[in-house]
Amino acid sequence: MERFFKRKSSLGSSDSVGSSRTSSSRQSELDEVLANLQADPGLGIRMIEYDTNIRDEVRRAYLQKGPCQPRGHSFPQSNISGLNRRFIPQWFDEFDWLEYSVSKDAAFCLYCYLFKSNFEQVGSEAFTGVGFKNWKKGRERMKVHVGPVGSVHNKAREAATNLMNQNTHIETAVSKHSEQARMAYRRCLIASIKCTKFLLRQGLSFRRNDESATSSNKGNYLELLQFLADNDEKVKEVVLENAPGNLKLVAPKIQKDIVNACAGETLDVIMSGLKDRFFSILVDEARDISVKEQMAMVLRYVDDKGHVIERFVGVQHVTDTTSSSLKDAIDLFFSSNGLSFSKLRGQGYDGASNMRGELKGLKTKILREQPCAYYVHCFAHQLQLALVAVAKKNIDIASFFTTTNSVVNHVGASCKRRDALRAQLQEELVIAFENDCLITGEVCIKKQVSNVPVTHDGAHTTAILGLTNDVSQALQKKDQEIVNAMALVKSCKEKLHWMRNNGFDALVEEVSSFCDKHHIDVPTMDEAFVLPGRSRRNAPIKTNRHHYRVELFIYVIDEQLTELDDRFNEVNTELLICLACLSPNDSFVAFDKQKLLRLAQFYPQDFSDGDLLALDDQLELYIHYVSSSSDFSDLQGIGDLAKKMVEIRMHRAFNYVYLLITLALVLPVATASVERAFSVMNIIKGPLRNKMGDQWLSDSLLVYVEKDVFDCIENEAIMLRFQNMKPRRGQL
Repeated sequence: MERFFKRKSSLGSSDSVGSSRTSSSRQSELDEVLANLQADPGLGIRMIEYDTNIRDEVRRAYLQKGPCQPRGHSFPQSNISGLNRRFIPQWFDEFDWLEYSVSKDAAFCLYCYLFKSNFEQVGSEAFTGVGFKNWKKGRERMKVHVGPVGSVHNKAREAATNLMNQNTHIETAVSKHSEQARMAYRRCLIASIKCTKFLLRQGLSFRRNDESATSSNKGNYLELLQFLADNDEKVKEVVLENAPGNLKLVAPKIQKDIVNACAGETLDVIMSGLKDRFFSILVDEARDISVKEQMAMVLRYVDDKGHVIERFVGVQHVTDTTSSSLKDAIDLFFSSNGLSFSKLRGQGYDGASNMRGELKGLKTKILREQPCAYYVHCFAHQLQLALVAVAKKNIDIASFFTTTNSVVNHVGASCKRRDALRAQLQEELVIAFENDCLITGEVCIKKQVSNVPVTHDGAHTTAILGLTNDVSQALQKKDQEIVNAMALVKSCKEKLHWMRNNGFDALVEEVSSFCDKHHIDVPTMDEAFVLPGRSRRNAPIKTNRHHYRVELFIYVIDEQLTELDDRFNEVNTELLICLACLSPNDSFVAFDKQKLLRLAQFYPQDFSDGDLLALDDQLELYIHYVSSSSDFSDLQGIGDLAKKMVEIRMHRAFNYVYLLITLALVLPVATASVERAFSVMNIIKGPLRNKMGDQWLSDSLLVYVEKDVFDCIENEAIMLRFQNMKPRRGQL
């Protein structure tokens, strides 16, 4: 009979979200469902559509996140009874269950969405289905929705409280944990959290392939837990072999839950620091060791003290790098963390077509949704592209890098040659110490390149790279500001101009001194130049000085200046020109009232017509005050200006000016913070840990990168979040 009839699955309909036939597949589907929960109540799936076996897990995840309350969102107005009305954010303070959907411009009830299906379906679906939009009588209707003690809303609220309070669960009542058992579980959990925090901070692996009792190395987690037990008798009494067989807290799932709790608490602290401030996003993507495309995101904002803060908030696996996929990933992150595009004021990416495309690029998609989120191409990336372009255009420079690369490969490929190089370097260091003239290891490399043309080409290239290196390092600072970055690029161009006109003779003298010191032949500058290996008969008549100065030195600098002008063309845009007027350098010499008023017009959502009139009057008082005050005399950059205004409480007196300064500081300069996260990703997920899941990778990266935030989180907070993730055998 089994051939003709199939047993009905006990998990519910196969059409429901999260249904499955086996426990392992159900767990994997549950993880996927929990990872993709929509924070926007208007986009969420109805609770009745989830499989009955995972509804409590979904409800618990929503309750841990809390209601979606985008307080900083610019709520749109709707015409109701001839008057423009909108959602009032103060309702969030009065009704803690209230949610707002940005996509539908409607209000919802979190508790009724989660638990109304458990009770008799009475009343309308205003706060659970289509959403509530009657803002005219909003407060009155919300009170009616709450109703008396026995209302559906209050029953749903009670069910939510009971779900999160494990003391009311049947399993807890049956198990009847003694006070001694609870204290033992707490000590065991705290010991596990301490081990997890240490491994996360150091970026170390948790497990090993052999964790059996006979293994000599059971992995970092178990070995560290054993170390704690050996040095603390109270911990030893409750962990490992002394813990109950089903409550050791050493399983891989337990470790992942603790890591997720650590990352969740860290992200909550970051989001609480962001609050309702203006911010910008920095996004980039890179492959990990498993050849998965990971998208990393950093948020940039200005805190209460006027400091520019850049916070890494995680990575997300994207199946492709099209602008649509990246935009969907950003939308998911925004909705999951209660962020609103109405507060977005900047975008920072590299120059890839999927990022900066004018028609279908990521910047264009976001600008359509938020016109004030201005895009800035990473300054450090542009500088790198300019240097690479010049190196590729000139044959002599390209030959220099090719030769240098060959020397490095030749020496590095052999242990004997490496040892010989180290021995030679050691001799040079001994001589340098004796003569009080310390040299660096690059001399040994240069001596390998003993032909004269390459030596001159290398000297020219090194001089240019020396100028641009300082600029590159400054651009990659986290708190770098857009106005200062523009000044750095301008200064770099001016130095290159000066070097072009005045720097050749000093460079020749430096190169000649180096060659004489290391017994390298130096050509006479007034002799005729002949390419090595070429016939002198048909060679053009020109001196060595003409070749090295005109055809190499001046040509390379001119090409570099041209590339810098082409790459940094947005520096000349009206927005950045107006931003430069905020600079306090040289006693506010760049101040221009009309340009600052024009700057405010770039942000129509933040400056109304009345605000512009107030700003006009405020700028007069502002420039008079800061010009005559000694507190503002030695400031360098608008970052220092913002800090000083907050320090002396003038950010409240000149609130519109400070708003302009904040908007300028929020604009990104470079995506170096994202690139640093990718460097950390190679530490966390290396060849020996190439099977890490996407969620575990993101959680580990977040905690490792934001160590200063993670260090401030108490073990108690992590323990409570871990305990509320799902029903636990142990009780606190």
